[in-house]
Amino acid sequence: MKVLVTGGAGYIGSVVVEKLVDGGHDVEILDNLSTGHREAVPEGVPLHVIDLLDRDAMITNVRGIAPDAVMHLAAVAVVPESVADPGKYFRQNVTGTINLLDAMVEAKVGKIIFSSTAAVYGEPEELPITEEAKVDPTNPYGESKLAVERMLRWYENAHDLRYGVLRYFNASGATERNGERREEETHLIPLVLAAATGSGEPLSIFGTDWDTRDGTCIRDYVHVEDLATAHLKLIPLLDRRSATYNLGCGGEGYTVREVIAAAEKVTGMTVPFVEAPRRPGDPAALVASSEKMKRETGWEPQHDELEKIVASAWEWMKKSEE
Repeated sequence: MKVLVTGGAGYIGSVVVEKLVDGGHDVEILDNLSTGHREAVPEGVPLHVIDLLDRDAMITNVRGIAPDAVMHLAAVAVVPESVADPGKYFRQNVTGTINLLDAMVEAKVGKIIFSSTAAVYGEPEELPITEEAKVDPTNPYGESKLAVERMLRWYENAHDLRYGVLRYFNASGATERNGERREEETHLIPLVLAAATGSGEPLSIFGTDWDTRDGTCIRDYVHVEDLATAHLKLIPLLDRRSATYNLGCGGEGYTVREVIAAAEKVTGMTVPFVEAPRRPGDPAALVASSEKMKRETGWEPQHDELEKIVASAWEWMKKSEE
């Protein structure tokens, strides 16, 4: 199958591309390289450096590539920034996706897997969160992703475009070839590791008075390789119907303090931290139920232990600094 991956030079996208190539698929990447990296693109995989907001370029390139399916991972995805600059998030995530969908319609591409987020749920009423839970984002990032989810239903109705929505919980960890590398890191595990080594600032714990078991936020960490595998599992389903799934490891999730403890065990180093006020838009806890995905596609996370996830990120960090 020929697959176009938007955001394929980024953190999650590069691992999705890695899995597609290993699975024998013909892959091309569309990325504006604002947060992606050319060196993450495998040899022989075409990279089209285009922004989703360039509507004419999108239409021309999607028509020229003529993929069988699109995996749409390109987005801006920093919650505090979205609160400070909502316009950026609606332009890039919503308008950019409209341009992609219209390009797909013109090129008669009938399948898309969309990278969504647990942020669509906002402050959940109960845990773990199922796909039937109320969606009520508490930040513009989540709102922009939910807007796209709703758009997809109408594009399916008008253009018979089948979609798979994957609501990621916290992507984390690394493969041997790809991991997280950003100029301004916002994800907890790499920030904890950077604090431990002294290559970053002491970790800021945003809020220690949440209604959780130790007062810090709880999140569900899912290994990036398991996320990538889920994309491949979803492809055959789109021959029959559209669907929406959560992707997480479930259980009770992990607090910020528990992630710090896991990092200290893995690295043998102390993680310096400071306690800071809560950030706008942060829910107290987000933990997934991924039972629907497991039941309907056979997906099963293979890297669901926190220490192993942290260890993979640690190995990637050491390797990338060599």
